[in-house]
Amino acid sequence: MTTSNPSRVPGAMQVDQAELWGPLADRYLGNQRPRRLLALDGGGIRGILTLAILAEIERQLATRTARPDAFRLCHFFDYIGGTSTGAIIAAGLARGMTVQELTSFYTSIGPEMFQKERLLHRLRNLYRSDPLAEQLKETFGERTTLSPSDLKCLLLVVTRNVTTDSPWPVSSVPPAKYNATERADCNLKIPLWQLVRASTAAPIYFPPEVLEWEKGNAEKSFVFVDGGMTPYNNPAFLLYRMATAPEYRLGWPKGESQLMLVSVGTGSAADRGPDALQPETNVASTLVGLPGALMGGASVDQDINCRVIGRCVYGEAIDSEVGDLIPREDPTEPDSQPIPLDRDLERHFLYARYNADLSEEGLKRLNITGVDAEAVQKLDAVGNIANLIKIGEAAAKHVDLERFGKLVPQRLG
Repeated sequence: MTTSNPSRVPGAMQVDQAELWGPLADRYLGNQRPRRLLALDGGGIRGILTLAILAEIERQLATRTARPDAFRLCHFFDYIGGTSTGAIIAAGLARGMTVQELTSFYTSIGPEMFQKERLLHRLRNLYRSDPLAEQLKETFGERTTLSPSDLKCLLLVVTRNVTTDSPWPVSSVPPAKYNATERADCNLKIPLWQLVRASTAAPIYFPPEVLEWEKGNAEKSFVFVDGGMTPYNNPAFLLYRMATAPEYRLGWPKGESQLMLVSVGTGSAADRGPDALQPETNVASTLVGLPGALMGGASVDQDINCRVIGRCVYGEAIDSEVGDLIPREDPTEPDSQPIPLDRDLERHFLYARYNADLSEEGLKRLNITGVDAEAVQKLDAVGNIANLIKIGEAAAKHVDLERFGKLVPQRLG
């Protein structure tokens, strides 16, 4: 692993790397093994679909360990990143929670967070009731931070700073510039529950989150909203960049034998609008759907970047022109055999994208019947939690870690 200069601010004293990384030092310092990344999309209550896919990944990996019951995804993935609902899951995994524990969290608190009747109650009371904040404190711990002593692996949480009008991806990487413990505005001192709460502050559902980045300094107090309101609702390519670019002071090596990235979505479906024969309706619907269209387009762009810069080993087709972008013997034939992994194509990492198409056609391909496609596409579909789990489990049947070759050894630990 490439280590970075531990002197992170002008005039700062050299810091011992082992002390900097604390209990994570043995895992991250001087260890040259391949690194594994996990990126989790935003998507409201549809995060339950993500968890169904993660449950299968967890199950397959656990079977390769001596103690399957003790296995956690944080033992395998070195860096986990998430946006909005994905930030909740990422934080829980980085803390050492099982997928089942997080599923229980969603099934219990989901209705309280998103049910319309309770939402209206919060609106009437100016958001005084914030069940998510209380649950996050209880689940993660009120005093838990991004410190290496509080996490089992590295964590990235994506949020949006309204004050500065910019995306704020906040990581727990100890050598990172703004993680220097001598800084008054050190990222590692922010309570984990509050950072996750900031990433999930979806407009209408929750009020913005105000964080004091530096106690007593009004200029370092910022207003945050949902990280899904940035280009990184799908944080996959961002996570790759922050793991490898030297400016982020982690600098992991690139290469098909060095890095793997798994990206898990919350389901998607094209929102087909009116046709050109209804121009007035078309203009109106375009304006209403513009934010969602931009977010959806950005998410697809993150996926495409990963498939082009990385080497895709699994993913549904992007569109009818480029297909799934899995390197094949004949790239003009979608049914051509994938190029074997033992033939290095010099891509930057191996990549898999697991998601579910929530359109009627997509559900049919998953052999899902009796489910209202339009209903499960809603971010507040709390009445469809059981259906979302069913869809996620169907999508999870495509999980096959053998596709990553030697980057997923037959025996772990």
